[in-house]
Amino acid sequence: QVQLVESGGGLVQAGGSLRLSCAGSGRTFSNYVLGWFRQAPGNEREFVAAITLSGGSTYYADSVKGRFTISRDNAKNTVYLQMNSLKPEDTAVYYCAANRDVVITTALATYDYWGQGTQVTVSS
Repeated sequence: QVQLVESGGGLVQAGGSLRLSCAGSGRTFSNYVLGWFRQAPGNEREFVAAITLSGGSTYYADSVKGRFTISRDNAKNTVYLQMNSLKPEDTAVYYCAANRDVVITTALATYDYWGQGTQVTVSS
């Protein structure tokens, strides 16, 4: 069992930046691929970014590529999402998730543990 708690969300103007954090506890954090997803009102939850166990590889949705950066610190049991050049369409609840596989996946169903989410609102 892995418990995940997100933080760092808030209200920011378009063009601004936020850094989300997700702290993990429970089983060995470094054994999991970690991902970030988001869900806007009326939309399905969608993949944003993911990172491998060691942090050596990352993968991004096209909509955030070049603006968002995912990273992890296994010593601190934390995964981060640095979000730059934010746009109003980035407004959503952001969730972190853990996957017991060793390869990056983008499908929600492949992630075993989820946080409660943190709200990000980007004003125009």
